[in-house]
Amino acid sequence: MPSSFKLEIVTPERTLYSGVVERLQAPGTEGSFGVLSRHAPLLSGLQVGAIAFTDDGGADHRVAASGGFVEISGNRVTILAETAERAEDIDVGRAREAGARARERLNKKEEVDAARAEAALARAMNRLKVASG
Repeated sequence: MPSSFKLEIVTPERTLYSGVVERLQAPGTEGSFGVLSRHAPLLSGLQVGAIAFTDDGGADHRVAASGGFVEISGNRVTILAETAERAEDIDVGRAREAGARARERLNKKEEVDAARAEAALARAMNRLKVASG
């Protein structure tokens, strides 16, 4: 299959995906980027966002990721994600609650770690976006 490449999405807990894909879209720290077969070597940071890919059977997949790194070498892409969750595995209610808690923390007048609350809100919003397709 000359138009495909190997993709692995790994978190500290497990390998979320390992297979052959036709295309990949990832949220790099310098902007979203696409990968096709025989992509030039690349190492990039990964920010909170959606990873989208099409497997070699033509099925589309979406994954909510919250940072990490992407390495492209040869005809292989490895994503080392802090966290990653398939769209179909996302608990929408839990993500909504996490977003609401983060908004509450940001709206409080007392001292709050704003950067941490903003990051939690971004992760929750990303999970909801990925879950809704």
